[in-house]
Amino acid sequence: MARAPRKQSNKSKGISRRTLLVGGGAAAGLLIAWGAWPRRYRPNLNAGPTETIVNAFLKIDRSGQIIVVVPQTEMGQGVTTVLPQILADELGADWRSVAVQSAPVSPLYANTLLAREWLASDWTRVLGDAGDWAIGQYATRSALMLTGGGTSVPMFHDAYRDAGAVARVLLCKAAAASWSIPWESCDIQDGLISDGADRRMKIGDVVAEAVQFDLPEILPYRQGQDARLSGQDLPRLDTPSKIDGSHNFAADIRLPDMVYASIRQGPIGDALLAGTDDRAAGGVTGFLKLVKRDRWVAAVASNWWAANKALDLADPVFTLRGKPVSSGGIDEALENAFSSSAGRRLYAQGDLLPVFEGATILASEYQVDAGLHLALEPLCATARVTDDGAEVWMATQAPGLARAAIADALGLSADAVTLYPLHAGGSFGRKMDWDAGVQAALIARDMGRPVQLQWSRLEDVVQDRPSAPAHARMAAKLGRNGAIEGWLAKVATPCAMTQTWARIADGKLPHEAAADAADKATRLAVAGMAPSYAIPNWAVDHYPADVGLPLGFTRGNAHLHSAFFTESFLDELAHLANMEAMSFRIQMLGGNPRLAHCLSTAAAMGGWQGGVPGSGQGLATHMMNGAYAAVLVEAEMSGDRLNVSRIVAAVDAGDQVNPDIARQQIESGLVYGLAYAMGASVPYEAGLPIRAILGRMNLPRLADVGEVTVELMRSTADPAGVSDVAAPLVAPAIANALYTWTGQRLRSLPLVGAA
Repeated sequence: MARAPRKQSNKSKGISRRTLLVGGGAAAGLLIAWGAWPRRYRPNLNAGPTETIVNAFLKIDRSGQIIVVVPQTEMGQGVTTVLPQILADELGADWRSVAVQSAPVSPLYANTLLAREWLASDWTRVLGDAGDWAIGQYATRSALMLTGGGTSVPMFHDAYRDAGAVARVLLCKAAAASWSIPWESCDIQDGLISDGADRRMKIGDVVAEAVQFDLPEILPYRQGQDARLSGQDLPRLDTPSKIDGSHNFAADIRLPDMVYASIRQGPIGDALLAGTDDRAAGGVTGFLKLVKRDRWVAAVASNWWAANKALDLADPVFTLRGKPVSSGGIDEALENAFSSSAGRRLYAQGDLLPVFEGATILASEYQVDAGLHLALEPLCATARVTDDGAEVWMATQAPGLARAAIADALGLSADAVTLYPLHAGGSFGRKMDWDAGVQAALIARDMGRPVQLQWSRLEDVVQDRPSAPAHARMAAKLGRNGAIEGWLAKVATPCAMTQTWARIADGKLPHEAAADAADKATRLAVAGMAPSYAIPNWAVDHYPADVGLPLGFTRGNAHLHSAFFTESFLDELAHLANMEAMSFRIQMLGGNPRLAHCLSTAAAMGGWQGGVPGSGQGLATHMMNGAYAAVLVEAEMSGDRLNVSRIVAAVDAGDQVNPDIARQQIESGLVYGLAYAMGASVPYEAGLPIRAILGRMNLPRLADVGEVTVELMRSTADPAGVSDVAAPLVAPAIANALYTWTGQRLRSLPLVGAA
């Protein structure tokens, strides 16, 4: 992509050992390069004439409206309800008075939890707590705001509880001062401050005075369960506006004098724009201009349809450097990776060599195709660029990095770019990339007027950054009692997470990021491969590869293929041991009672028949990021069509704030997993997907989704994220079910060929 000369580089460079360690290494002490930076940050919120900023997460209006500031991107997962619910519960607010506002870019909203998961490396693990601290400092001081991986609630739960407690204490102090009583005798319920007797006061009446009081050394939390909002199935705050159409997504933004753009970026890989038919494009009514860069061309018109038609007639030609991506090439690269010297053993327990030596082992091979995101809303952004700076409206899961990329492309300082984060019409990780925002800003600068850039569905599919394709070679040794004595997993796959970070934080082009990660073995690529079961001797090896297909952040990430490999192979081992699949798993889950409870519950609710031939029932279990889940499915083949008549899921994700939203997310994950099993993948040839029409991808329709039952296990554990945990389970459960129906073991995803 061509860029203007830089005035100032704003890119957040990737964290490295040299970035954080200065001097004689860990033994000489951990020295932070930014040690002189300020360690306290103030909220950078704007307040209206009647609003009072209480803290970084809360404003209160004089009328009593509670305005909760949320830094996480709402993508349908309900985060703009759950986080406010935590705060409102601790504050004692009336739920009807709660509103939500998106947060500006600030270190106060850094997602250090996802940063630690994403950026952990061998050297940070060696440093232990110091390494975690260093990554946290990097994320905070870089204002690394991230949404993904089910981390929103685990990351911000305590912050919102504290924010609510702070507001409650301050408001009680202000009310108590006016009543001349001890503040400890006051409380707030349903938005009213009371003294425990007859006196009442509205929150808005004293909020301006409340922020002048000091907090006690120990912050008290609400006690008891009366009138608590946490744990209730409260209505979502975003539902009314989505029903009446007033909710603004990226494509709904309208600005004075705005024009519309469509874009074409060529085949997958290192593609450069070679030429266009400008005269043909000029014949479209409403067409204004072709905006060209090294790697893309956009047509601008008075409406999007005219822009897209002009782009079709312009018939852009691209020159592709390097070998074009193809499905055959992807498979070949993955198989060749097993003989590469870049492979590394990343997880190990016990000693496999004496267990496998001279023994009879079961070995199986599996493969998974890349899975497309296919969100309801293709990428879209609106931009206005003036002499004073730039404004961009877009949905993004990494607003700080997106703002830095836009500023860098325009040659501006980050402070000169205002990013308005919008809710996303689905994402599944796709909006972690910021391409559309940068492109819209460059087109707007070229046009000298506001521009709304909307990718077509074709462009969305061609330029998608799908989940990683993977091949696995699994081997195991069974003991006489049917227990697994040894387990070895060799996985050839690129690391989508490494590629994503290189693009969004270091500004690398997609093909550059893929090539740079081609020889880097990482735990991110095989997350979820470590067995959840009590196996005395096991190991997981990763063999990195460059498949020529840029990959991206997805729902479940590597767990999508990891669960398929492990749970399918476990089913094979159960049949080899002549044991029914649930008992085979249960015998190895003595040290994992939460997962065992989920498995037994799903089996009981689903009427598990023991996996007998013809039952069409299959099981799978998985755990990730503090959440535990088991799924039972009933499936059959009708000709070449897969029918899944029933899905039962039992999930232990701790004490959920809003159980109904948790169930929604689990159900959503189950359907996402069903799509991953049935379709959501396309063959590639000559650098392009062979199919790009949703109707030809064998995606599940409403009629394909049978009865879905979700059981949330009662738990007093801290709440875990639930958006990802169910998605990886569906494909292996269906594959195991189809084995009982057909007698054939399906070891490839998708399980059935697309039309």
